[in-house]
Amino acid sequence: MKVVIATNNKHKVEEIETALDFPGWEFLTLSQVESYPEPEEDADTFVGNALIKARAAHEATGMAALADDSGLVVDALDGRPGVYSARYAGTHGDDAANNAKVLAELEGVPDEQRTGRFVCALAFINEAGDETTVEGTVEGRIGHELRGSEGFGYDPMFMPEKFGFERSLAEVSQDEKNAISHRGNALRILRAKLAE
Repeated sequence: MKVVIATNNKHKVEEIETALDFPGWEFLTLSQVESYPEPEEDADTFVGNALIKARAAHEATGMAALADDSGLVVDALDGRPGVYSARYAGTHGDDAANNAKVLAELEGVPDEQRTGRFVCALAFINEAGDETTVEGTVEGRIGHELRGSEGFGYDPMFMPEKFGFERSLAEVSQDEKNAISHRGNALRILRAKLAE
């Protein structure tokens, strides 16, 4: 079965291919299928945005499709940046500006109030059009500075609870990150659902 992953992000693709290694499945990225109009991600939930992307890929290609939407939810910021995580500072994908904005907004907030989580929603649509959605999270705190050079996005400021708030997601190997990450958790839940 061919499954189009609605992304060209190589980090996400590698993680998905590793987690969903079902026999006979072949994964294609957006760059490997005929291009189609990019849908507007205008839902107010991660699941809603993942479904928008998966439906667009399924409709355009006729293949099974998998899409994710993920982001950072900070309790002291009333859940922001949330679904706007990738474009929080205004420009889509400007990690440095997004990180700087969150750190500035948390200026003076003590550690115990800097709680938050990464959330990943996955939407899978099989060839017949049946939809499956799941959500995975990883709990942690927002650090006071950027630490580490691995990972991407908000990883350098996110200190997972599972690491005792001692290391950021950008200070660990990809394997360590996958073992606890929101996307890793969502993929494990999705794999179990699809295996049924």
